Amino acid sequence: MTLDVLRKRADGFHEVEMIMQAIELADILSFEETASDTISIATNMAHLPCDHRNLAYQAAMLIKDVCQVKNGVHILLEKNIPMSAGLAGGSTDAAGVLLGLNRLWKLGLSLGELETLGARLGSDVPFCLRGGTMLATGRGEHLTPLADLPPCYVVLAKPRIGVSTAWVYGNYHDHDQIQHPDTKGVKFALEQGDLPGVVNRLNNVLESVTIAEYPQLEKLKADMIEYGAMASLMSGSGPTVFGLVEDKRQAEYIADKLRRQKDVEIIITKTVEKVGD
Repeated sequence: MTLDVLRKRADGFHEVEMIMQAIELADILSFEETASDTISIATNMAHLPCDHRNLAYQAAMLIKDVCQVKNGVHILLEKNIPMSAGLAGGSTDAAGVLLGLNRLWKLGLSLGELETLGARLGSDVPFCLRGGTMLATGRGEHLTPLADLPPCYVVLAKPRIGVSTAWVYGNYHDHDQIQHPDTKGVKFALEQGDLPGVVNRLNNVLESVTIAEYPQLEKLKADMIEYGAMASLMSGSGPTVFGLVEDKRQAEYIADKLRRQKDVEIIITKTVEKVGD
């Protein structure tokens, strides 16, 4: 809902302050323990790597090594979250693997311990373990629970382009023309259950990079508003644009309008509350 870049850190990462919101859209993971000590992944996406390049594979290797598990596992990954979309799909898969193997192998790791492992894989993985509405700081791995966003529908519009998160952050430069998010104002609106107060403050400073390169994203945002969304914003580093909508009928109307455009994938989903404890 908000994404602010505060500074470049000495370790090469960027210090960020974000208010993140979980949505119902999800990939599906299935696990089958094997007698061998190998890890294998099968997926419905033909072009998705299933080896060490896949965050789900990395998560399985990490928890297996740290907990010294002798058995292996075969993981079936059904992708529903668009790839290279700025929707933390890979981080979600890694989080799902950590949760699933903790249960399958009866490891007894706490959610906090899983978050520590997840942060070694990616900055978004701890949030994907928790879900809900969170303030994320540091690299994005430090989480503070916030009051739940009042339930609403979300229309996602993913152009058929891929955007590198590293490229976006590498090309971000703060300047006087960039409007930074009113994070305190959003937190207060959440505490009051004030959905209009939240949506009026949506802001993502990385739009200054991604939309400058792909101006069609600005049109998608404008179309969302024209067709009835309360507000529209780019998700993460892009290129997905989302619109917040109060009811399902309006969401379906917006989706139908947007589907008439070429080379844009449209998904309707909803916000969800915290899943971790």
